[in-house]
Amino acid sequence: MISVEEARGRILDALRPTPAEVVALADAWNRVTAEGVAARLTQPPADVSAMDGYALRAADGVLDARLQVIGAAPAGHPFGGEVRPGEAVRLFTGSVVPSGADSILLQEDATREGDSVRVNEAVAAGRHIRRKGQDFAAGDVVIPAGRRLTARDVGLAAAANYPWLSVHRRPRVAILATGDEIAMPGEPIPPGGIVSSNSHALAALVRAAGGDPMILPVVGDERSAIGAVADSVVGMDMLVTTGGASVGDHDLVIEALKARGMTLDFWQIAMRPGKPLLFGQLGVTPVLGLPGNPVSAMVCSILFLLPALARLSGLPAAPPPVSTAILGVPVKQNDHRADHLRATVSTDVTGRVVVTPFPVQDSAMLRRLALADALVLRAPHAPGLPEGAEVGIIRLDSLGL
Repeated sequence: MISVEEARGRILDALRPTPAEVVALADAWNRVTAEGVAARLTQPPADVSAMDGYALRAADGVLDARLQVIGAAPAGHPFGGEVRPGEAVRLFTGSVVPSGADSILLQEDATREGDSVRVNEAVAAGRHIRRKGQDFAAGDVVIPAGRRLTARDVGLAAAANYPWLSVHRRPRVAILATGDEIAMPGEPIPPGGIVSSNSHALAALVRAAGGDPMILPVVGDERSAIGAVADSVVGMDMLVTTGGASVGDHDLVIEALKARGMTLDFWQIAMRPGKPLLFGQLGVTPVLGLPGNPVSAMVCSILFLLPALARLSGLPAAPPPVSTAILGVPVKQNDHRADHLRATVSTDVTGRVVVTPFPVQDSAMLRRLALADALVLRAPHAPGLPEGAEVGIIRLDSLGL
């Protein structure tokens, strides 16, 4: 068995970002930039007023001064002349500051008297003026490559005059549940069977990570049927299987896919839950084989599939972020496998984050996973810890899960 860290590193080393495609700006939210976005213009394009008021020379803007108003410049209609001594031009937020003016008299600090204006508050040179290029200049890279675009980024790209953007194609992920006992939700359940939760949970995870999932029909414990999946994943960026990768007589995924040309990189991880995890290559399609138990499959997806999807999407791939908390209950000494305890999170009266593992950690208890707020990380051979000890945790809400 190999460690969690080695397994994740070997998976990521085998993956490359998807190709770039061009999408309309309206469709760019949550996509990952394939190249930097360099501004096509300067913003603002000229010195503009930050407030409603009057443009004038700071030397004229002394208390009680009266200035002649020689014109107005609404936003989008610059004043064509020049402001000379004793003159002012009516401006509005976003108006271009006319030549000769170097300050703004706020509307609330002025009294308009016919064609003149009285200064009720002395002005300062440069105040309330947004300088040309204050936000960005033409050619500035305003959004780097490899960034997942937020709504704010989309607005910035629009301001930089981009109607479209080059982004990485969404990773296409085929999801296959295996096992004679498996039925999809709403289908007849065979004797001794169970309803598959893995396919839909994994599809939701892939979608949340910016990928396009494709749920394949459930395949029973038959080599030829499992092997035939190889024909349906052409053009996919990854095949994710659940079940069939343990050591039982009916765990046939490795043998079936090897018969169709899969090269196996590794199998079995020194972790709990999720020991029977495999990774290989089926032609050009990476294969990630997750355990069949739903909790094991989800924990493995957090540790391995999410970083893999990040790499495929063109993002920096890294382990899930780890924070710290104090234990709400004591925990026992760990064995040779890294453990990931499902737990709730609360805050004590002093504001400290308290994490409390569930007393039963069975890998088939999906309801407890749904109720969990975090995974408590326990290294191999970690000693027992008392209540109040500090531990590392992965906050599930930080992953959007």
